[in-house]
Amino acid sequence: MTDGVTIGQAAAFAGVTVKAIRHYHQHRLIDEPRRDSSGYRRYGSADLLRLVQIRTLAAAGVPLAEIGAIIDADPDRFAAALVDVERRLTDRIDDLIARRGTLRRLASGDRALLPDRALALLNRAADLGFTPDDVTMAREGLVLIKALVPEGFDDYICRIERALDDPRYGSLIRRMWRAAEWEPDDPRIDELATAIADHFLAHRALLPIPAGLQARTDSAIRYSLLTHHGQEQKPAWTRLTALIEARLRSAGIDIADQTPLD
Repeated sequence: MTDGVTIGQAAAFAGVTVKAIRHYHQHRLIDEPRRDSSGYRRYGSADLLRLVQIRTLAAAGVPLAEIGAIIDADPDRFAAALVDVERRLTDRIDDLIARRGTLRRLASGDRALLPDRALALLNRAADLGFTPDDVTMAREGLVLIKALVPEGFDDYICRIERALDDPRYGSLIRRMWRAAEWEPDDPRIDELATAIADHFLAHRALLPIPAGLQARTDSAIRYSLLTHHGQEQKPAWTRLTALIEARLRSAGIDIADQTPLD
């Protein structure tokens, strides 16, 4: 009987595909065997053993580019190489678990975008009488702050938590949300802007500016993106914001270039 088996038989015996064996040849993981008198390559027992080793390591997550060196290594190097592969696989597993968690949080709402503390703050705002639209706008603002000034996000959350403990502040902010539906020339906007600015002047720790914003060279751009979010369809808010900023500047505070006091 002719020595060795065909590539199809070798694939079946080793638990791989013919395509995989040819791929292993291309990566020089296994030498191409001799051909018989009919021109067919014949794989012997050593080749089958090599194929099983390659298949096992590949299935364990070892990159093909590293398999040849691992198989040919002495026992100590073989063991050390597997430890290194295991470490990298563990890192990949941790990353995949984190990604799966992100997908699950996305499926449940905002948990992938905001930490639990921020979500608790939004829930508290709803309990204080802010409408669903108010909470949605606040949620979007928090997402932007976390993205644009991540180093100041926790500090900002602290400031908003303290602000919600202030009944007067809560009342003013609820009126601010209602002002979105007013006409830009509504006289109540001037009154509200003065009241909000005066409250900030009396309680400067409540100034809605994330810590670290001032230190950025593009702080004005980031501040504008944060402050004017949602104003495109709400011209009354645009005017209200401008009046508040003007009132604060007249008192010596440039809100776009101001780090809140503790």
